[in-house]
Amino acid sequence: MQNVEVMSEMEIEQLQEKIDAGILLAQQRLIERVKKENGELVVMRDGKVTHITADEIE
Repeated sequence: MQNVEVMSEMEIEQLQEKIDAGILLAQQRLIERVKKENGELVVMRDGKVTHITADEIE
């Protein structure tokens, strides 16, 4: 039989906060890179593929 450790609600919440912070940081770095390289982002808006150029990013 395996020894399985169950995470508490607090541990799960802390882990989710770290995941959310990591995703936000990755988004910020991607935006900075697109601006620096004068590139574009491709995103989904209202179910449609949309291209956003560097100068359109706020």
